[in-house]
Amino acid sequence: MRERADAGGTQPGVNYPGHQDIHPGSPELSDQQHPATPTVASATAAATLDDRYGRTPSRRRRSRALAIAAAVAIVVVFAVWVVWAGPGQTSHGLDSDDVGYKVLSDHTTVVRSQVSVDPGTRADCAVQVLDKSYTIVGWKVVDLPASDQRSRTISTEVRTTTRGVTGLIHDCWVP
Repeated sequence: MRERADAGGTQPGVNYPGHQDIHPGSPELSDQQHPATPTVASATAAATLDDRYGRTPSRRRRSRALAIAAAVAIVVVFAVWVVWAGPGQTSHGLDSDDVGYKVLSDHTTVVRSQVSVDPGTRADCAVQVLDKSYTIVGWKVVDLPASDQRSRTISTEVRTTTRGVTGLIHDCWVP
């Protein structure tokens, strides 16, 4: 038995682009594109995809545990850094300036520097002499005993391996 076509040349219940009874916003079109309840097939397909790509509940728990462990590790590292570099480390007002130098011979240079440190604080300074290619040719660590003055000028005689062309304080620290 053959079904008859309707007046518009289409079969009833079939959507054709030119069908006049079905247009955007009509209940027939909206119901087909947005079903009210998900079908069993779509839930099964989602479960199959989750299994295929490893999205299981145990995997989610493991990922969450790893994320929490990483966050805790970052917080611990930051806290250790704050304790190490934070308020416990003070410079005691330590500052150094190069005043000048005098090359006495091919193997001796005198370096003059000004060192400022809080009164009553002992300091050590590394004095170096460089040659014309900026190679260190002499090095000496100078102990500055505690003093009641904040600033003092020091002259340090440094023995060198070859003729130096400049002398300066490399670094100062509170032991």
